[in-house]
Amino acid sequence: MIVWLKFVHVAAISLWCAGLICLPGLYLQRAHVPDRNTLHRLQGFVRFCYIVLVSPAAFMAVATGTALIFLQQTFDPWFTAKLVFVGVLVGIHVVTGLVIVRLFEDGEVYPVWRFLAVTVFTVLTTLAILFFVLGKPALDFDMLPPDFHQPGALRRLVLDLLPWTSP
Repeated sequence: MIVWLKFVHVAAISLWCAGLICLPGLYLQRAHVPDRNTLHRLQGFVRFCYIVLVSPAAFMAVATGTALIFLQQTFDPWFTAKLVFVGVLVGIHVVTGLVIVRLFEDGEVYPVWRFLAVTVFTVLTTLAILFFVLGKPALDFDMLPPDFHQPGALRRLVLDLLPWTSP
């Protein structure tokens, strides 16, 4: 069962990352659309890719990854670092959805500099995930303050930073 879960997990992550890397290339085509009909077809294709391919792949990647955590009991420091980059990938996914909603309004275009920045950032995030999964580097989190290793430390830290929650 673990082999099949890993297979689905790797396939889903591959489709998810590939989609997030390719979608900004489709956004660039928005500036070169000659008429309204072609614009609607491009918008439909971009939405299809995001809603039917990339988002379900993201869901499957997270769901199978969560199942694998409990089946394999992976609680190593490298895994924590990998999850940080998966969280970044989720953020990229959300921003991608917001871009799709806004991009096809009248007068909107996707600048080339943004295409380059997002594509490079997504590729680097994907490579970081691969680095931690395939390399499983020995990490030491002892450099963090001791409070970070206690349950509830993040909550206390965040509440201390928020001005409306301080006593």
